[in-house]
Amino acid sequence: MNKSIVMMLVCLSTLALALPEDANQSIEIEAQTVVVNESTGLNEFTGNAVVKQGSLVLSADMIQVQTNDDGVVSMVAKGTVENPAKYSQIQSSQARAIEASAVLITYDVKKGMIYLVGNAYLLQGFDSFSGETLDYDIDNDKVLVKGSEDGTKRVKFIIKM
Repeated sequence: MNKSIVMMLVCLSTLALALPEDANQSIEIEAQTVVVNESTGLNEFTGNAVVKQGSLVLSADMIQVQTNDDGVVSMVAKGTVENPAKYSQIQSSQARAIEASAVLITYDVKKGMIYLVGNAYLLQGFDSFSGETLDYDIDNDKVLVKGSEDGTKRVKFIIKM
């Protein structure tokens, strides 16, 4: 079991991160429970799970990390409306850290994308975005926000001057 955890931590170090120095930082994962499945590469951390590497912080009640031979493929953080999953990371192009929250946060490492579903919120610089779903392109610093399909939840964008 210890070998599995060490291998997973080595794989996590391949995450594509916004600050170049983040990739060289050690990875710290805290949770109440961890289940490592070497055959599928799906690792599950539950109970106030927190993943940290450099300036990247991902937290939720449950975080699933999918790995393969090349490293980490994705991370999925699952929260609730009352206690949403959270993501933050310093970006060199922004005056302050990117902060996001949603019921479900999926980080597609290869694409450099963060997908937020359910009460999605993102703070980028001093501007904020909210909607039912939100896609954030880390590498290109782009945001796509959508309201609910039934029209009850609209997109909100606040520009701070």
